[in-house]
Formats: sequence, structure tokens, C-alpha cells
Amino acid sequence: MFQLEELLITSIASMLDGLRHVAVGASSPIPGAAALLARSQSRGRLQVSLLGSVRHNAFTDGGRELFDCAAQGRIDAFFLGGAQIDAEANINLVGIGEYPKTKARFPGSFGSSYLYFLVPRVILVCLEHSNRVLVPKVDFVSAPGISPQNVYRPGGPHALVTDRCLFSFDREACRFRLRSVHRGEDLLSIRDNTGFDFDAPAKVPETPAPSPGALALLRGEVGKEIAEVYPSFAKRVWDISVAA
Repeated sequence: MFQLEELLITSIASMLDGLRHVAVGASSPIPGAAALLARSQSRGRLQVSLLGSVRHNAFTDGGRELFDCAAQGRIDAFFLGGAQIDAEANINLVGIGEYPKTKARFPGSFGSSYLYFLVPRVILVCLEHSNRVLVPKVDFVSAPGISPQNVYRPGGPHALVTDRCLFSFDREACRFRLRSVHRGEDLLSIRDNTGFDFDAPAKVPETPAPSPGALALLRGEVGKEIAEVYPSFAKRVWDISVAA
């Protein structure tokens, strides 16, 4: 058996195959574990920059170096989320309601729009797949998912990973496409809980279960590595404590 977190981690790790450099921002235990798993599976060929880590981060100046690397085309994948995500992969990290009189305020956009434009493979992560989060149109565009054709934009959305399913994003059609559903879900349950329309195959496959080898890494080496930055996550999911 496996846990939902393990399914999401292995699903994301499979999207990082063959890349050179993956960066992970703050408050991202699942993407962080996925990047470390992908590195283990690549036998160290993948470089991982995990912000907040001493052991798995070569940056000495945090976000500024991350932005510089992105501008130089030296980061292949990054992760973003939002309080709202819409049909065009726009994300909202500012607030709910009409700006500036929002009913709820969030930490803010920080460098999300900058990285969204520059990093070729941005993977969106949503751990509450509901009509409240996946909406027809975000209340505030913190970072746009698409741009006019005359705008130079090497970066953009690659996929959306949720606690119910996996979507890919078609940049030419500017639409999400259902890629697979997690165990216990189906096309109807996904449509019922998604506030925007999306494409889907005639028969939707189930998200592949983690392999025994991937689970062994997560419950051992990778779990211990991610515990350095996210000790409560590692303790809750794998009962792994930070090494003394």
C-alpha cells in the first residue's frame, strides 16, 4: 500500500526525468521530495536546489540567485501553487474578492510571475482539488499562465498535480487536459469538483502506483533528506525524524 503523498511525489518525479536542474521554493515538501527522488533515480545527474536546505542547495543568496539562474536559462523546472488556479493556468496568490477590497489576503506573488515566464517546465501543485480553488477565472492574476503570441516567453505551465488527478497543459490550445485520475476518482468526480472546463481522453487511465523501488527510496534515503527542511512532513508521512 502507499499513501497519497507518495503517489503525488512519484507522479511529479516522473515529470522531471532527463532534466538538468530543478529548483524548489519555500513551503513545498511534496515537490521537494519529488525532486530529491528524481535525483536519486538519476544517480545524481539531476541538480536540485531546495530553498531552505543547507545540504541540498548550492545558493548562498537565496531567491536572488534563483532568479539569476532562471534568467540565464539554467533552471529546467519549478513549482507553483495558488489559492486559486483557473482554466488558463493563471494563479492567484494575493486575495479572494475584488482587489483591493479583498475578503481574504494571502502572502503575495513574490517572484511567481517572473519564474512563470522564464522556467520552461512549471508544475502547478494543488492539494485541495475543489471548485473553490480550481475556478473559471481567478479573482487576481498573480502570475499569468498564457501570454499573447508576440510576447517572448520561454517559460510556462507544464502540468497541474492535484490530490484527485493529473492534468497536462496544452500551451497552443491554452487548455488543461486530464491525464490520469487517482484511485477512487473518475471523470465525473473530477468534473464535479473542477470549476473550469478541460479536455479528456475517451478512457481516462488511473495514475500509476509508485514502484517498490521508489517507495523504498521515499521511506528511506529521500525521507531522511527531506526531513532536514520539512521535519513535521517527514514525521507525519514516514515517521522519520531529523537525524541528530
